[in-house]
Amino acid sequence: MKIKIGHLITFLTLLSSCHVYDIVIQNGYIYDGSGGPAYKADVAIEEERIVRIDSSISQRSKHEIDATNLAVAPGFIDLHAHLSPITLYPAGSSAIMQGVTTALGGPDGGSPFPLRSYLDELQQKQLGLNVAYLIGHNTIRNHVMGPVDRTPSEQELEKMKALIEEAMLDGAFGMSTGLKYVPGSFADVEEIVALANIAAKYDGIYTSHLRDEGTELVEAVEEAIDIGRRAAIPVILTHHKVMGASNWGSSTQTLAMIDAANERGIQVSADQYPYTASHTSLRVVIPAWAFSHNDGNTFSSRCEDPTLRDSIRSGIINNLFNDRGGSDLSRIQFAKIEWKPSFVGKTLQDLLISEGIEPTLENAAEMIIDIQLHRGAMCIYHVMDQKDVDRIMQHEATMIASDGTISKIGSGHPHPRSYGTFPRVLGHYVRERAILDLPTAIRKMTDQPARALELTDRGQIRTGYWADITIFDPSTIKDLATFKEPHAYPEGIEYVIVNGTIVVNRGQLQDARGGKILRKIKAIHMN
Repeated sequence: MKIKIGHLITFLTLLSSCHVYDIVIQNGYIYDGSGGPAYKADVAIEEERIVRIDSSISQRSKHEIDATNLAVAPGFIDLHAHLSPITLYPAGSSAIMQGVTTALGGPDGGSPFPLRSYLDELQQKQLGLNVAYLIGHNTIRNHVMGPVDRTPSEQELEKMKALIEEAMLDGAFGMSTGLKYVPGSFADVEEIVALANIAAKYDGIYTSHLRDEGTELVEAVEEAIDIGRRAAIPVILTHHKVMGASNWGSSTQTLAMIDAANERGIQVSADQYPYTASHTSLRVVIPAWAFSHNDGNTFSSRCEDPTLRDSIRSGIINNLFNDRGGSDLSRIQFAKIEWKPSFVGKTLQDLLISEGIEPTLENAAEMIIDIQLHRGAMCIYHVMDQKDVDRIMQHEATMIASDGTISKIGSGHPHPRSYGTFPRVLGHYVRERAILDLPTAIRKMTDQPARALELTDRGQIRTGYWADITIFDPSTIKDLATFKEPHAYPEGIEYVIVNGTIVVNRGQLQDARGGKILRKIKAIHMN
């Protein structure tokens, strides 16, 4: 029996029209992540991948999303996230609700260890977002040497190199350092280069919490670039910023250094959160040497020695004046203080006044010693200048990252970046202030970090890519988390899709999780 060509075409067209996709996103404006202008199109998703992008997709789907007047973007990739609470809060709602579909953990020199067993255990949990990890230099150094201020022996260095290699083989995407923190602050450049060489062997990256972000910022950037050159490894200056009023404006020089390094063939970029305040332990204003365990000494034993206590106090005063304190005690806000829990959200100046103590730098230094002796504190430091933040954000090499912690609504007092980083950029910096245009901002959140991690099938809206998609309203997107009231989801994020699973639907968090563990070594083998 002969079949007419026309009938066959009609049959195949009908057959195609009967195909049912898992999800079809209709009528949206596609910002594909490349930085190019938006275009109107529909997107079809099947199983976990984007399978079709067309001007009009009429086939039926199990779930249709009407994205009229909405931006359809790749899921945001957070290059600097503190993920340790994800074992308690695997949904990762504080990240998901701001449009993040992939986050990189293990920053600032601190990471899970051993990495393989941690990832295997995490694999058993249903995650809301994709997670990847760096291996932390501070973690490795502390494991091998403890918190001592000295150069490693040859045997100790070889052990650290072996552990870095083990972590890279277990799936780490690179190595992070926290050279501002103990014990990373005790490491010299030769040690870091030797370990970065191992990460480079497996196409890893090197991210660095610089040794200083205040008076010696330029020297610290120069050190990071030198490490990148000597180890032949891509460098990311993590949460790049300028601390302390006396140093404001230095970003002009550091950004020029990034440009010069790239012109010389050294791959250097930066990530940044869009706030003028940082968040870290109160220990950061105490001289690092005070925490070393050399000769059996500890911080508490040194504080019992009047001479050493005076040296510690002098170092704190210097930092309060030139660095995190900004020479203004009201700029240091408590996020966690077990000794005085009623002061969470209040300032160091508030605490001194409440104790009937004159709020001078000298008295503040003594109070900080007492706080540290009573299990320390976490603080928010309001010591950055908006002009530096703007300048760094606009630079071609800068990507957006939160430096936020996976958080649960109502638990603790986190930095608002944990809930608001990406919406804040899109609402405040794009729509309200025009510091960036929308396509550029989205590229800094999607394709640019994907390329930094060598994720070849994430970071863009493209056929065949994983279906990580964030859909938002450019006219309403806004961060609602503040320094006083940080636990607030943003508005304007309408849908978030992770590997084809809808985890935010019409602005509401869903009881559905589509996240995966991403391992670098597997990505290399697969590609």
